[in-house]
Amino acid sequence: MKLLSLFTGAGGLDLGLERAGFEIAGCVEADSDCQWTLEANRRSWQLLSPGDIHEHRPAEILDAFDVAAGEVTLLAGGPPCQPFSKSGQWRNGAPRRMNDPRAQTLRAYLDVLDAALPEAMLLENVKGLAATRKHVTHKHEGLDVLRSALKRINRRHGTHYDPVPLVIDAADYGVPQHRQRVFIYAARDGSELAAPLATRGQVARAVNCSAAVERFATTWDAIGDLDDPDFDPSLLPLGAWAELLPSIPEGSNYLHHTSRGEGEPIFGWRRRYWSFLLKLAKARPSWTLQAQAGPATGPFHWRNRRLTMREIARVQCFPDDWIIKGSSTSARRQLGNAVPPPVGELLGLEIRRQLLGQRPRSKPSLVPAVRHDCPKPEPTADVPERFLELCGMHKDHPGPGLGPGAQLRARGLAGQSS
Repeated sequence: MKLLSLFTGAGGLDLGLERAGFEIAGCVEADSDCQWTLEANRRSWQLLSPGDIHEHRPAEILDAFDVAAGEVTLLAGGPPCQPFSKSGQWRNGAPRRMNDPRAQTLRAYLDVLDAALPEAMLLENVKGLAATRKHVTHKHEGLDVLRSALKRINRRHGTHYDPVPLVIDAADYGVPQHRQRVFIYAARDGSELAAPLATRGQVARAVNCSAAVERFATTWDAIGDLDDPDFDPSLLPLGAWAELLPSIPEGSNYLHHTSRGEGEPIFGWRRRYWSFLLKLAKARPSWTLQAQAGPATGPFHWRNRRLTMREIARVQCFPDDWIIKGSSTSARRQLGNAVPPPVGELLGLEIRRQLLGQRPRSKPSLVPAVRHDCPKPEPTADVPERFLELCGMHKDHPGPGLGPGAQLRARGLAGQSS
């Protein structure tokens, strides 16, 4: 079962697929730190050089890895998600999506598919890849581009690729993190892949009609053994809001200090992004870890500090012997962009079962063990005096479709129609 990996990153998806039984035939990755990470962990994974997919014709990539058209079992990879990300919209306004130059990576993936003709493809991205773009008349979205390209490939080669989007929340399968991603699956023979059944939490209980389903894996399961009150002072948060963090309870964010929260009305309700001053709760899964974080961007540790790289890797379910190379900023980016390996492992097992007719094990092996020694939440501190001066100064968000951005878009559309 040969796997050709595109946009390999730090190797999370591929590590999981390797655990599921696939052989990595080759990796295409342009980032030098990611290449360094892959070389440090898997010398058997051949890397394309130079690693930029745009510098090679698809046939050259196949030749470099000594594979011919039709020989690859699975083509897998995650083209950069910034054009479709919600966090990118927060930073830059409405996302440019398929008009973003970085979306060319999606077309490069499809060009390699056209040359390799694998038994199946697996493309990972944020949910926005398959979302409908609002406020425009003509939609040229990622899923539409995929469908059109696969239809052309089918006409040329007599194949039957038909993309099926699977939305996966990693927490439903034992990862100690709510992390939703879309995986686009298509098989050469046209067969579909059913989403794996959830094994954790409320979704699993609803499907299995049983209260005996395992609970979500928690951050304490993942990093409880790393908890140390005498942490490195360099992990303390910086910036204008750092001293406010200790006053926010575990599992809360800035909304605690709004008119609808239980703290002080320092901020307007829903006037900030969700991860602003967001703090982990020991007894719950983490929220999605960010690849790029500002000084006030969480999730923060319950001890009011930033997470260590080892803790971030644990929450992502990388094994402790997986080395992340590069600076701390680069390591956080690599980990934050990665697919949690158990998700790749789970999907690999399902592809073996549903496409290849095999009978592999059913559960991923890389999830943390359940711990039964979770302490009580940490106590909160009083709000520093200087922040109390901000109470009542910021209005709540007026509601969906009524914010400043929505009004600007509405005015812009009105101007276009006139």
